[in-house]
Parts: sequence; C-alpha cells; structure tokens
Amino acid sequence: MSFINNLNFINIFGFVATITTIIGLLPQVYKTYKTKSAKDISKIMLYNYFICSISWIIYGLLTESSFVVYSNIVGLLTSLIMIFQKRYYDAA
Repeated sequence: MSFINNLNFINIFGFVATITTIIGLLPQVYKTYKTKSAKDISKIMLYNYFICSISWIIYGLLTESSFVVYSNIVGLLTSLIMIFQKRYYDAA
C-alpha cells in the first residue's frame, strides 16, 4: 500500500511538470503573434529549449516515463512554433 501512495505522490510531480512545461512558452507565443515581433527573443534560448526537449523525450522513452515524454512533446512543439515565429517576424 505504501508503494501505491508513493506512486500517486510521484505522479503529482509529473503532473505539475507537464502543466508548467505546457504553459512555459505559450504566453510568449501569444505575445509574439499579437505584436508580430520576435526581435527580443534569443535564438540561442529557443534552440536550447528545442534540444533540451528532444533530449528529455529520448530519456522519457528510454525510461518509459510518460510524464517526461508528453510534457516535452508539448515543449518541443512550443519551441518549434517560437523558432518559426522568430524566423518569420525577423525576416519581415
């Protein structure tokens, strides 16, 4: 019974990590879309976030951790959106 309680407790951290990853870049995606400007956003930060998400996805797959995989898929998609916004709005 103790293992089950610990597993639920551990899942809470996974849930929090998933939610915070989802909302991590979303405000910036929205702001960039509304202002049509990405000049103040660092390319290095975006590429780092992208590489980090890929690495965490691979780690999550290898350790069979669904929280790690799902939260970082969202992080990966969000960073890709920001990279495309950066390229598009900086070229305009």
